[in-house]
Amino acid sequence: MRHLKRTAKLGRQFEHRNAMLANLVCSLIKHKRVTTTLAKAKAARSVADKMVTLGKAGTIHARRLAAARLHARGPSGSLRKAEKRRWRDEEDVVRILFDDIAPAFKERNGGYTRILKLELRQGDAAQRAILEWVDYTTPALPPTAEAKPAEEKSESK
Repeated sequence: MRHLKRTAKLGRQFEHRNAMLANLVCSLIKHKRVTTTLAKAKAARSVADKMVTLGKAGTIHARRLAAARLHARGPSGSLRKAEKRRWRDEEDVVRILFDDIAPAFKERNGGYTRILKLELRQGDAAQRAILEWVDYTTPALPPTAEAKPAEEKSESK
């Protein structure tokens, strides 16, 4: 009997399904919004919410659990210092989750993602959906060096 077994199979084997959901949640963490099918979005929502809960804990153990669930890997050893820094800022999903996303949901007790339904897909008429973070605003970027001289020129006139 399948009582209380709520896993969405998604037509895939166990390992393929977990890898697909990990990749989908990694894309959500990096890009803050993902377009996929409705069934995959509903399955990925629970994984993403659990990752934010781990991120709110903020412990080393929670980081290791999140890295294991998301199949997160570090940069290759042959990168230069600037390339490693860029990778850390843009590609390191565990760092982005724990340092950027989880603190934004510090006061929220759950429901970190929302699903917006879209039109049907052209080829197979699958219901499409957008999976995104609720009330998440990207951190403000510091002004670039190019913007400062333009402001100084306008002030001098």
